Order: sequence, then structure tokens, then C-alpha cells
Amino acid sequence: MWLLDKFLGNVIREGQLVVTDHDGKTYEYGNAVEGSPPLHIRLTHRKAANHIARYPQMGAGEAFMWGWLVVEEPHDIRDLLLFVTANSKRIGDSAIQEQGILKKAAEKVASAIDGINLRASARKNAEHTYNLTRELYERFLDEDRQYTMAYYREDPENTSLEKAQMDKKAHLAAKLYLKPGECEGMRVLDIGCGWGGFGLYLHEMYGVEVLGVALAPDQIKFCNERAAAAGVADKVKFELLDYRDVTGQFDRISSVGLLEHVGTIHYPQFFEKTHELLAKDGVMISHCCGRAGPPGRTDAWTRKYIFPGGYIPALSELVKESEKAGFQVMDVEAMRFHYSHTLEEWYNRTVMHREEITRMYDEVFYRMWLFYLAGAEQSFRNGGMVNWQLQYVKDRAAIPMTREYMHHESARLRDVGKVPTWRFDPGLKEAAE
Repeated sequence: MWLLDKFLGNVIREGQLVVTDHDGKTYEYGNAVEGSPPLHIRLTHRKAANHIARYPQMGAGEAFMWGWLVVEEPHDIRDLLLFVTANSKRIGDSAIQEQGILKKAAEKVASAIDGINLRASARKNAEHTYNLTRELYERFLDEDRQYTMAYYREDPENTSLEKAQMDKKAHLAAKLYLKPGECEGMRVLDIGCGWGGFGLYLHEMYGVEVLGVALAPDQIKFCNERAAAAGVADKVKFELLDYRDVTGQFDRISSVGLLEHVGTIHYPQFFEKTHELLAKDGVMISHCCGRAGPPGRTDAWTRKYIFPGGYIPALSELVKESEKAGFQVMDVEAMRFHYSHTLEEWYNRTVMHREEITRMYDEVFYRMWLFYLAGAEQSFRNGGMVNWQLQYVKDRAAIPMTREYMHHESARLRDVGKVPTWRFDPGLKEAAE
């Protein structure tokens, strides 16, 4: 316990944390704040304290998953992670990193190897993350299954997740510079199409033809069910296909939540391929999680349990490689805190459906999912994570001189898109079959 005791003693200053070790001995950190009850945690296994202290990013997650670390009511794991990381901000991110030069070097190498996503491993990684049961995602995502940051244009406390996700789609679509009434015959490639929501949205709003590609079989199956149910399967098509194997030319390309899974070693290939696929006067928009600072690495727990092969890029990495491929970056937006509010809502919906999720899987999976969502939230709320939205072109004449078109089109889409006709109704699946 002495190593964890030293760590917490250095970090906790604001608020109070009480730790009860497996032997019943109690340790207190920080100072009590009036009106804010102390956080109480129990360590139920004799190895818990050492496991957490020696491997903070891996150890804390595993201890919580395995039931070695229990957060006492009225608090939960989200409260604990936000509390500790808010305190650690005072003394820098180094307070929560693994210690030791050799350990850091080994972790960096492991992270780099994990980011090598050849076709076979890329599909395996996608299936690990996105081929979980449909019912799981139905429990915590919005109705359209948008598994990326929602856009909170207004007060998050008074904005539903559904509205924020609709606003996100309008915001992204506006940056593609599609002109209403002038899109007949235009083709859009949606790389990493998820459950099809954005591709269906673009067709609904503009009449464009869409090809969505992804590597998780059940996602593609679900996308095609949606397109068939909406009667647009001839215009909006989804294929189980690696983006590297796509052929043809596209007037617009979108990638939403895709670059986090590409791997830094494959960035040159990604930008070279998309540059090849994009028409001369085309526009590509990319939305991804990002680092507000320099390049880094993916923590071991996330690589092992949630996103194998995943990496969140720094802006410098994206711009450098896209320029080499021949792209010109026309617009960059850093989306701050939006994802923390999104993740908070996903966390709350997961807690709401605890019984169903544990029946689908088990308590260990449920606790793993909570730790993932809470850990991700703290990265966007207290850490250095943001979301990047970048707009790429081959020819600067492809878009207007000023950004006003984005604001005007986003407002128009928000007005006409309040009740989308493509929203998936599971009952329509049977009718389509």
C-alpha cells in the first residue's frame, strides 16, 4: 500500500478521498470540503494497491473490472476518475503516467506495434470493437447510433443527446459544401460508416449517392437493413470493405471516427488513397478524436480491452501527412468539451441499463464498459483530448472564400432535419424482408 499511499498523498489536495485497504486499514487524502462528502473506496484484494500503483492506467481499470476496487455509494467510478484527474491537473499529466524510463520506452514500442493495422488485423480490431451485440449499443447511444462526439451548440444540461447528434451531422454536412438542388449524380464515400446514419442523412438532405464502407460485418448488415427499410438501397449502399480496396472517383469523402483506427504508420497510405479517390474539385471532411498537444501513445488498458490498434492523433500528424499526399487543409476546428458531455450521457444511459447489459454479458464486462466511458470522459474534460474536424481539398477554388457558407448551411439543415424520414424502425426490417 505504501506506493499507492505515496502517489495519492502527492496528488490529492482538493476534496477528500478515503481508502480502506483489504486488511481494514484506512487512509485519508486531501481535505474535506463543506457540502461535498468524501469519496470512499475499498480495496478488496491484497494485490489491488500494488497493481494500481505500479501500472496506474492498466491497474486501476483491471482492479475495478475484477472487483478489487469498489467505489462506495453515493459515488461511482466516474466520480472517482474525475476527482483524481482534476487533482492531478495541478501537478501535470506526469502524475498519472507509469514511472521509469525503461517502462515508458517499452510501452511506446508496444503502442507502435499495436498501431500496425494491416488488412487482416484491421478487420479483427474492428470486429473486436464494433461487432458487440446490437442490443448493447441500443442501450447507450442515440436513436441513430452515432458512436462519435455529439455537438452541443446550446447548454448541454438542456440539450438531448439526440438533438446534439443531429446538430453534429448538420455541422459536418455543411463542411462538405454540398449545394441543395445541385447534387444529382454526385457520389459520396463514407469511410468507416458506422451504423449508416451519416450516409443516410446525406442522401436524405441532398439526394447524393452514397457508398459506406466499414470492417465490422454486423454494422454493414445493419446499415443495409436500414437502407432497405427506408427504400433507398439503390442509392445508399454499404459494403464490408477496407478503404484501401475502394475504387472509382467520389465528389465528396467523409470519415467520421475513422482515423483513430488507422494507425500512424498507415497515415501516408490513408491520405494517398483518399487523394486518389477524390475528384479534382472535391472536398473531404474528417472528424476524429485528437490530442491538443504533441503526438503521444494509447494507454495499455484501452489498447487491450476497448480499441486494439487504436491511436488518437495530434494535429501535426494529420496535417503533415495530408500535405505530403497533395491535400490542402482549408479548415480546422478544435471541438473542446463536446465529447465529455457526450460520454457523460453514454455513461448515464449505460448505468440506467445495467441489468440488461449484465444479462447480455456479465458484471466484469459492465464494469469494464463503465471504466472505459468514465476514463474517456475525464480525458476530454480534464485531460488534453479534443475532437478535430479538418476539411481537405485538392483545389482551393472548390470552396467559397469565407466560412459563412458553413454557418448558413448548418442552420438550414438544422431547420429542415428536425424529423428525419430515414430513422430506423426495427419493425420495418421484417417488412423489408
